[in-house]
Amino acid sequence: MRTPSELHPKDRLLHTASRLFYAEGIHAVGVERLINEAQVTRATFYRHYPAKDDLVAAYLTTTAEGIREAVAAAREGKPPHEALHAVMAVLGDATLEDGFRGCQFLNAAAEYPDRAHPVRAVIDDQRSWLFGVLRDLAADLDHPDPDHAARLLVLLHDGAFQSAELDNPTVVRETLRRTINQLFPAHEA
Repeated sequence: MRTPSELHPKDRLLHTASRLFYAEGIHAVGVERLINEAQVTRATFYRHYPAKDDLVAAYLTTTAEGIREAVAAAREGKPPHEALHAVMAVLGDATLEDGFRGCQFLNAAAEYPDRAHPVRAVIDDQRSWLFGVLRDLAADLDHPDPDHAARLLVLLHDGAFQSAELDNPTVVRETLRRTINQLFPAHEA
């Protein structure tokens, strides 16, 4: 794996932005700092990202792609109940990582309250995708109301990501696992 300094300038900007936006918040990190830490010129920054919000959208899109790949791998070849637990574990594993600061999408939504903002479109797309995955899993488990079950699972996801930042993440993950079993009692593992 290449070090950040070996990356193409566009990728270096994205890598730097991802690290800083997640650790410190999007609005707290200015363009000058991004340029300095990524070791690029101002012209390079604006050639690849005409505005900071374009870089924010790229950061969230890249984050979403990584989550989607991990979820697809977790689901692959598993029966529905196992797949649901695997998906929720993938989502919950992030809460145990060093430097965990909550959900990137919830954090970004807090910084971009205007629902018409282009950054919110990336957030909305990821949330729709997550809802769809969870609805499909609930349907695979023959839940009588897969849409309602998916909404509950999204709420659990959101709550787990916020709680894990404030409380013991291991206890939060266990609570998440137990709650999933309560939602799907006929399929308890």
